[in-house]
Amino acid sequence: MASPPRRCVCPGSFDPVTHGHLDVVVRAARIFDEVVVAVLHNPAKRGTFPVGQRLELVEESLPDQVRDQVTVAAFADRLLVDVCREVGAGAIVKGLRGGTDFAYELPMARMNTHLTGVETVFLPADPSLEHVSSSLVKEVHRYGGDVTGLVPDGVLRALRSLTP
Repeated sequence: MASPPRRCVCPGSFDPVTHGHLDVVVRAARIFDEVVVAVLHNPAKRGTFPVGQRLELVEESLPDQVRDQVTVAAFADRLLVDVCREVGAGAIVKGLRGGTDFAYELPMARMNTHLTGVETVFLPADPSLEHVSSSLVKEVHRYGGDVTGLVPDGVLRALRSLTP
């Protein structure tokens, strides 16, 4: 009897998706049979990009080798463990850039396990990408800095289209 596919969720706002995000998704796809990229959004907060555009940017940025394993979907106003339950995922995969990320993520991971038994897998960031975050990319771009190489080309075009 075959075991059910192992599915994980890679959550985030992906506003915008960066090469750091994509590195985590690709590495998660090596470990799990299926990866759900959960674009989480809070309707009370205004993002830089609308959710629909974030979904498109993530989908178009996925490397070909993982496209068959990855599903991209938006979720709002619910706990991450409820998203996991809804999609049938047994694990959450999070990238960690450093100790600050670990200190922030660990209590949430423990709470998620407490609530449902869903485990969190932490993947250390690729050293060449550990300084990359969506918020920093947006700030650097906003003040005229070059974020080439930190985000996929489609994201770079989308950021440039925001500049008046």
